[in-house]
Amino acid sequence: MSYAQAKKKYAEFGADTDAAIAALKQIPVSVHCWQGDDVLGFEGAKGLSGGIQTTGNYPGRARTSEELMQDYAFALGLMPGKKRINLHASYAFLGGEKGKIDRDAYRPEHFVPWVDFAKKQNADGIDFNPTFFAHPAMKDGLTLSSPDEKTRRFWIEHGKRCMEIAAYLGRAMGSPCLVNFWIPDGYKDIPADRLTPRLRYAEALDEILSDYDKEWVLPALESKVFGIGVESYTVGSSEFCQNYAATRGICPLLDNGHYHPTEVVSDKIPAMLAFHKKVALHVSRPVRWDSDHVVIFEDELKEIMKEVVRNGATARVKIALDYFDASINRIFAWVTGQRSVEKALLYALLMPDGKMKDAQEKGEFTRLMYLQERVKTLPFGEVWEEYLASEGQSDDYLEAVAAYEKDVLSLRR
Repeated sequence: MSYAQAKKKYAEFGADTDAAIAALKQIPVSVHCWQGDDVLGFEGAKGLSGGIQTTGNYPGRARTSEELMQDYAFALGLMPGKKRINLHASYAFLGGEKGKIDRDAYRPEHFVPWVDFAKKQNADGIDFNPTFFAHPAMKDGLTLSSPDEKTRRFWIEHGKRCMEIAAYLGRAMGSPCLVNFWIPDGYKDIPADRLTPRLRYAEALDEILSDYDKEWVLPALESKVFGIGVESYTVGSSEFCQNYAATRGICPLLDNGHYHPTEVVSDKIPAMLAFHKKVALHVSRPVRWDSDHVVIFEDELKEIMKEVVRNGATARVKIALDYFDASINRIFAWVTGQRSVEKALLYALLMPDGKMKDAQEKGEFTRLMYLQERVKTLPFGEVWEEYLASEGQSDDYLEAVAAYEKDVLSLRR
């Protein structure tokens, strides 16, 4: 079937494929840097700690800042659409200061190369994440909620420095920087006190957020249901983070791997939009738990993007990627995840939402189910291929990845 025929089929349901493609081109997706090096960063870490891990040992991991940027640029070149750069603080360019300063003293100048990189890639902006894991200053696995004053002060200072860095990144790119806070704090077994650590966490966040550039920084807070080694209690639970974000007027961040197996983020998005001007997403793929599998074009991803689109929230919902897989080619994982999000957004933009909402409002649930089922067999693939062609891309990207692996990744020993 040709694109013209597909366009006609969609038009029968009131969907304008040209308009959907044009709308998709305006929705930025923030692409995480940490897929390329297994979340190790530039500080010299040999492994992860803090409730997370990357599995697999596929050859070709980026080992240096130069290699990561090379891989990142190559991956971005295979991704259609508008993109933002998403960084962790652990990817600071420390130069001669490496080993002499710590995360509580990082400065904007340590991220100048990232601004240069982002501009070279024509990125829409840069987003940022303080790195509250894989560091010796974690005491008993705790950071901002620690009962130890020295530990807590170190991480509060890290948070403050990250707010300053985020302001610099926002100004430098001419686009507000979303800075996302997530801590791994919690306990492996049943705690005696669930409240006090949360009060300390809230007090620490209050201090970090007491003074920042509101023009260029959009703070967000991310929850998690559990982590490796903190299975029984997580300080930054969903209830804590949602209430904190609501009472402090900041952005809640929903990671679709950070909830119980029967919970879905697609249902949470409209609930959050009822009370928040902006909502942030970390798009991942949980398999039984928060495993950060590569995002694929599956049902829940479609539902997530349907809720973003049908509620007119493409400018209110800030979409970012968060997955890391070292069991397959990392470039392929990067590109496939981003393309899956783009695919889901396009799929959502082609939904006859007006007709379906009308059926729901009138109580015509037979007609609603009919429409929901009919659109599943519309010729979406032809529209996707047209979008890719308009971006100078095609679905045949495996050959390019394989060639890069042969010429670049396989030479890394």
